[in-house]
Amino acid sequence: MENRTFTMVKPEAVQQGNTGSILKMIEENGFRIVALKKVQLTTARAGLFYEVHKERPFYGELVDYMSSGPIVAVILEKENAVADFRALIGATDPADAEDGTIRKLFAESKSKNAVHGSDSDENAQLESDFHFNIEEQF
Repeated sequence: MENRTFTMVKPEAVQQGNTGSILKMIEENGFRIVALKKVQLTTARAGLFYEVHKERPFYGELVDYMSSGPIVAVILEKENAVADFRALIGATDPADAEDGTIRKLFAESKSKNAVHGSDSDENAQLESDFHFNIEEQF
């Protein structure tokens, strides 16, 4: 098994119909989709997912945003998955993202930045397990 990472296509990118284009870019960059599903996070589930940020001033706004519409949760597999995926998505602020990255192409703003990407192998595992049970991972 190769390394895994976790991503979510965020509500505004799903609403704008960018899911397919984003997934195509991901696959074209050598990632294999291990699990995929479209879900609507409740406020409670979004709060649990982002609990690590609970004390941060943006927490409430983030939870509201992430529960505002459907997201597409995805587990990806590739050698060096976390680092390679973070390079593919680009900087959090699309104004700072390199040309050709997912956020440069699809993000609206620093807060509506099209996709989430795990920041470590440990968080990738936690985030994947949060959204998928073992029977949903191929």
